[in-house]
Amino acid sequence: MTAAQAIREQIARQPAGEAFTPSLFAGVGTRAAIDMALMRHVKAGDIERVGRGLYVVPQPNRFGIKSMPPAEQVAHVVARSEGASIEVHGAEAARRFGFTTQMPTQSVFYTTGSSRKIRYGKLMIHLQHVASRKLLLAGRPAGQALCALWYLGRHQVGPSTFKRISQKLSATEFDILRQNKSAMPAWMSEALNQYETRLT
Repeated sequence: MTAAQAIREQIARQPAGEAFTPSLFAGVGTRAAIDMALMRHVKAGDIERVGRGLYVVPQPNRFGIKSMPPAEQVAHVVARSEGASIEVHGAEAARRFGFTTQMPTQSVFYTTGSSRKIRYGKLMIHLQHVASRKLLLAGRPAGQALCALWYLGRHQVGPSTFKRISQKLSATEFDILRQNKSAMPAWMSEALNQYETRLT
């Protein structure tokens, strides 16, 4: 099977409306061959280029309007293409746990990969590099809780913070967060200790 055939078959299997990068075709040919094949598929209308190195199989809705993948999905695809972990920004995590009602005005995500800006349609997606310990539990609810705690910082995190998080997370996810206490900074683990002491 030629590289062009392999790419054509992979595109045919790609779910409509889900973003992908050229890394999806790693191993089927040279980067130049992959880029040329993708360009041909764009011209044929099989796929659309929605950003630099970002493509999607069009998914028209019932009105014939092509929908775009959510910014969060695009950010995950880009991070995954370089083998990096990714999570929502701490401000968004804090909002999801009810610590703030302020809606972030930009699409910003934490990543263990490189910091970069991705132009996506009319949007700009920001990937912000952070230390891997901050994304230790990335990809699960406990990981978002950890991001919220880092964002709030030592002066806003106390036993009541963990009480609220325990009410928002499932028992399993909260236990996972507690089990990773040793990876937390001293001020965070101390607040968790104080919360646990109040339970006894």
